[in-house]
Amino acid sequence: MPLIRHDQLAASLGAGLHGPYTVFGDELLLVTEAVDAIRAAAMQAGYSTREPHQVERNFDWQVLLAQTRERSLFGERKLVELRIPGGKPGRDGGAALAELAQQEPGDTLLLVLLPRLDAATQKSDWFARLSGRGTAVRVDSVEPAQLGAWMRQRLQARGLRLPAGAAGQGCLDMLVARTEGNLLAAHQEVEKLALLVEPGELDPEQVESLVQGSARYNVFRLGETVLAGDGARLLRMLDGLQGEGVAPVLAHWSLAEELRTWLRMRQGLDSGDSFASLARANRVWGPKEKLLQRVLPGLGQSALEGLLLRAAACDRAVKGLRPPGLPHEPWEAVRQLALAMAQAVAPLGATARAGARLVLL
Repeated sequence: MPLIRHDQLAASLGAGLHGPYTVFGDELLLVTEAVDAIRAAAMQAGYSTREPHQVERNFDWQVLLAQTRERSLFGERKLVELRIPGGKPGRDGGAALAELAQQEPGDTLLLVLLPRLDAATQKSDWFARLSGRGTAVRVDSVEPAQLGAWMRQRLQARGLRLPAGAAGQGCLDMLVARTEGNLLAAHQEVEKLALLVEPGELDPEQVESLVQGSARYNVFRLGETVLAGDGARLLRMLDGLQGEGVAPVLAHWSLAEELRTWLRMRQGLDSGDSFASLARANRVWGPKEKLLQRVLPGLGQSALEGLLLRAAACDRAVKGLRPPGLPHEPWEAVRQLALAMAQAVAPLGATARAGARLVLL
């Protein structure tokens, strides 16, 4: 059976169980929902016993194999859940999983839980056997650009709809801004609105009074936000990181690493290397890869070197050395660096604060 997305799981389960099941991804809320759906379908199909296992050091795969081969004296059917937090079962584990995948369906239904997997792991023999014999469910993260549509869909599923036009869009933008980077908080806000508000059209003022600020930002996503050229969101993200107590030196390091990657890839392109090979060598993938492929041709080496000079000055500001031409407050220096990078990739799209200097060094 082909690999499916988590949003295709309900339809798949509706057509009947097709195990073994393999669920992989890092978005805890969506993984939990997928696992709960499989458990419910298994229970309805008569798998009344749940047997959890977690792979840790010295995990005995032979014991697991023996237990799955045992037939219940009382005809009980069981769901065997195998959680592999590291995503790497090792040689013995890979062989055991390949064998488990080939077992004929009977009293045991296997559910394997994994984190996000790289391309090499998805091509491994054990994973190919599990997904080829049963159902593999890929749980993708909800990217910032997708969060609005995700929340709208969740609201509609609970009988709530946004007003038409600008009022509805403003209401949705507020929900996204207050929960961005924290999908669990976004889910909880939808559930809270469903509990406290009558079904029908939402009142933006009522929503604003009920929704709490629960945004959470990842410092390692700064580069992706810069590449998108959205200065307003970039500033909101930096404010959020500062409010969460993230050290400005970590934010600076993340931005400087992005610049070094951009320059290495620019030099590689100038030397005749392909973008795909450079992306692999520099560990650039996902949404960032698509964004960088779009903007990198417009970034010259001299502009990138200028940004790196600014990053070096920002490093001194973060360390309290007061370089000329930059704010002495560390977070303000980081903001100016981030905005200069955003201006370089989207000169007409970066939104700066009043008084922010965006002249490249």
